Parts: sequence; C-alpha cells; structure tokens
Amino acid sequence: MLDVKDLTLKYGQSQILHGITLTASPGQVTAVMGTNGVGKTSLLKAIAGRHPYATGSMAVGGAPLDHPTAFSAARAGIAYVPQGREVFPLMTVTENLETGFPCLPRDQWTIPDKIYDLFPVLKDMKDRRGGDLSGGQQQQLAIARALITRPRVLLLDEPTEGIQPNIIQQIGRVIAQLRDEGEIAVVLVEQFFDFAYELADTFTVLNRGEVVLRGTKADMDKATLLKSISI
Repeated sequence: MLDVKDLTLKYGQSQILHGITLTASPGQVTAVMGTNGVGKTSLLKAIAGRHPYATGSMAVGGAPLDHPTAFSAARAGIAYVPQGREVFPLMTVTENLETGFPCLPRDQWTIPDKIYDLFPVLKDMKDRRGGDLSGGQQQQLAIARALITRPRVLLLDEPTEGIQPNIIQQIGRVIAQLRDEGEIAVVLVEQFFDFAYELADTFTVLNRGEVVLRGTKADMDKATLLKSISI
C-alpha cells in the first residue's frame, strides 16, 4: 500500500534522513523503531506531506505521490496522528472529528458508527471540548479523527506517550483490529518496545537517519531487535 524509496530529508543544512526505503502492506503493522533523534518523526512527517523531502519517491496503492502536500497526502489515503495529538482544544469532540471531512467527497461527510464502536468514550463526550479531555481521551480522539478520512495508510507517532496503561491497552486493541481487518497499512513509531513488538509484523530500525535493520517478526530475534534500538 505504501512504498517509499531512497528518501532523503534536510532541515536547513543538516541532513536528517539518508536514503530511507520503507514498505507497508494492508493488514500489517510496520514498526519504525530507534532511539530519540534518529529521524522517526521526520520520516512520518515527510510521508504525510508535513515536511518536504529532498530526494526519493513515494507511492500509495501503486500510484506515485511524489513530494505531497499534507492535503494531497490525505486525499491519497494517508492519515497522520502526530506526536502530541494536535487536538483542537476549543472545539467539541464532534467538531474535531469533522475536521477530517474536507479530504473526502461531500457525500461521505458523516461520522461512521464504527468510530464510536472503536472509541465508545467519544460518543459519551461528543459535546465536550477537546481541551477538556484527558491525555488518553485526546489520543483516542486523534486516532478517530484520522480514521474519519477513510485512510489506506495510518501513520501513528508515539501513540502511547503519556497515556495511562488501561488506555494503552485499548489503543493496542484498536490497532490490532484495524490490522486484522486487512484494509489499512499501519506504520507505527513507538518507543514502548513491548507494545510495538506485540503488534508489529515487520520492523524498520533507524540510527542516525539510516536504516540499520529491517525484517519480519518471524525472521527477527527479539533480543537482536532490542539491542539494535539501544545503540
């Protein structure tokens, strides 16, 4: 579903990513792992059209999507849940969800029942302002807002950060359900090793902006993977 080849990215004169190649398939979770500052968030921002990359190519579902804007990436089926969630604090839960509508045809401007099936708390709090929600509730809202866009690729940047354990478990169940439904390719950036390892089918490990390890869970020893992200 997602095919990234030889992507490089710079911030000013500093090169952050060096020839990153990444693929993500429907019905699978692809975990991008590594220590802080190795370029994981920059990679997601480039894929989501949040930051222009220097060289390389991208395709979604086989269709080229080179140097996308945030809007064109969303129209192509890429949904991004950023680190920090970026919930609109003065808008209600319903209004936050509706911000996902513009990249859809107007006849799809509805909130599917599935959203509330996945995140029941959002139905109970649909008239509450986003800023009044707890961190865990805001994270659920951010993921739900991304799903409103009917994505083919879901990018999740540190979805467990600052979240209480029971909400982490619920978010894990949602990711597992999306994976098992087989329609969405999930790319997960996550520092919580056990959470990522349990959910992921394939792993891409970055160090200093380069891929240093890539493989499937079936082919990769857990201890080797853990060591590779501790360098």
